[in-house]
Amino acid sequence: MNNYFRIWIRTFAKLAAFRPRPIVVSGPSGSGKSTLINQLFKEYPTAFAFSVSHTTRTARPGEQNAREYYFVPRHQMEKMIAQREFLEITEFSSNLYGTSKNAVEDVAKTGRICVLDVDKQGVKSIRKTDLHPLFIYISPPSYEILEQRLRARKTDSESAIQKRLQESKESMEFSKEPGVYDHIVLNDKLDVAYKDLKEILHKDIEVVLQQQKLHNTDRK
Repeated sequence: MNNYFRIWIRTFAKLAAFRPRPIVVSGPSGSGKSTLINQLFKEYPTAFAFSVSHTTRTARPGEQNAREYYFVPRHQMEKMIAQREFLEITEFSSNLYGTSKNAVEDVAKTGRICVLDVDKQGVKSIRKTDLHPLFIYISPPSYEILEQRLRARKTDSESAIQKRLQESKESMEFSKEPGVYDHIVLNDKLDVAYKDLKEILHKDIEVVLQQQKLHNTDRK
């Protein structure tokens, strides 16, 4: 075996073993969480990827299995839950939603940073696993400003707004508990919040991009 081939084997093994740590992003509706995540994906399209979650709800027009969700019957998902295949699960409007361990691993195998967008119950569940991600909370400036943002959307009924506000209040209180989140990003001004988020993820992004560059170089 010549020296060049040995180097190639070592490089390939290193790339195959590379698994960037996932990030868990949480925050109440109206915090700007989705906007910030979308900006990350737009600026670094090869660095991040979402895991595909499972759900028992039916697919909506235009949705595809294994793209938006894995659409599965309830009995199948309950079996997976019993077999401890999920990192976190939640129930909304009588439908189950969950992030499987395999879905996160599938993203990790691509060398990208897996982004998990979950609520406080999801954070609690993932904290009990051996995933060891980075936990980030996107916080609105205040409860009052959050309410203004939700009402400005003009897309929800009053009862829906009240439900979101209650969930948001619980989420904001939960974020104050010591050791729950590694970082809290205050989204008062979007550009400042995005800068803060990028600073937190700077090293992770650089490592992923360097690994991708090395991989692309070795393929030539």
